[in-house]
Amino acid sequence: MESLNETNINGHRHVSYHLDTFSKKELIQKSESFYKWLDKRRSVREFSDQDIPKEVIENLIKSASTAPSGAHKQPWTFCAVSNPLLKTRIRKEAEIEEKESYENRMSERWKKDLEPLATDMHKPFLEVAPWLIIVFKKAYDFDKDGNKHNNYYVNESIGIACGMLISAIHNAGLVTLTHTPSPMNFLAKILDRPSNERAFLLLPVGYPKIPTFVPDLKRKELDEMTTFYE
Repeated sequence: MESLNETNINGHRHVSYHLDTFSKKELIQKSESFYKWLDKRRSVREFSDQDIPKEVIENLIKSASTAPSGAHKQPWTFCAVSNPLLKTRIRKEAEIEEKESYENRMSERWKKDLEPLATDMHKPFLEVAPWLIIVFKKAYDFDKDGNKHNNYYVNESIGIACGMLISAIHNAGLVTLTHTPSPMNFLAKILDRPSNERAFLLLPVGYPKIPTFVPDLKRKELDEMTTFYE
């Protein structure tokens, strides 16, 4: 027998959903304050080696895992690395790929566009940051009998989860940097990941080095990136 708090749809249990609601004035205030807070986020390339409790990393990953995903398949694995030897191996392999990219793969225009960010092939943050979170996407999974089942909207799902992870890191008072050495196959080898996982994004996590300087960048204005149809 169904209660007021749950029902059955297509043979599956559904539960009542409750959400706090606000007045129009409160909606405007909350949305504006969240934007102003989030606008303070910056990508940081210089990290302190100050320790971060493992429980914080666990909470960050759990926050990211609340992201919506295609058919709720949750096609992701988060690998959290604090082991110094592994971080050194990751830096070594990443810098090999970065050197090749800067010297042979990237166009002159691309490198020119990167100049304001002051990036180069050297990635010391991979060893200095107390934690690295490597996000792997899973194009397919295996059931208990070893049968292969494809996942849906994998890139979209993993992208949303990474965005929520970055926001969670900012919320915790920490900083990160989206790092994508290409190709990233070496990460699966170093971390001994199964064949159905592909590295999607690497995020160093920690406190910023003091002092830390970031590029004085300006984000697009609302009218430059938005079209309203009213």
